[in-house]
Amino acid sequence: MISDRMSKALVEQIGVELGAHQRYLGIAIHFERQSLDRFGKLFRKQSVEEAGHAQKIIDFLVDAGVEFALPALKSAPTTYPSAAAAMKATLESEQAVTARFEAMAAAALEAHDATTFQFLQWFIEEQVEEERMAQRLVDLVASGVNLFQAEALLDEA
Repeated sequence: MISDRMSKALVEQIGVELGAHQRYLGIAIHFERQSLDRFGKLFRKQSVEEAGHAQKIIDFLVDAGVEFALPALKSAPTTYPSAAAAMKATLESEQAVTARFEAMAAAALEAHDATTFQFLQWFIEEQVEEERMAQRLVDLVASGVNLFQAEALLDEA
């Protein structure tokens, strides 16, 4: 049902999602060390969401009868030179994930793998929200507002 090429790409994406999980947890730790607890909470929540994305892919592959090993993960930093650098890393990560999902969707269409193509649509739609949130965080920090004041604006970000 799912092509070998798509299975391999989805297994790689599990690693990307779990890597994002670790990266966002590291960003949360970075902010918590500075007593910026609302930023920490935001990134902890994002970390859990990324792990959920990995689980969604795992469930899809298991349901499709695909056997696979979980990808190895690299370490993730817990310090950044600035809040702007952490936000930039967030935006770049989300943009890279969007590009990966778009490439997988194109490959699924090319392989006439309608099942995987349909599955990927949820992620592509989710990435619109993810990139929007990341861009708003970049913009918030770039505005020059004090980070403690910026935390009060997080619900709007």
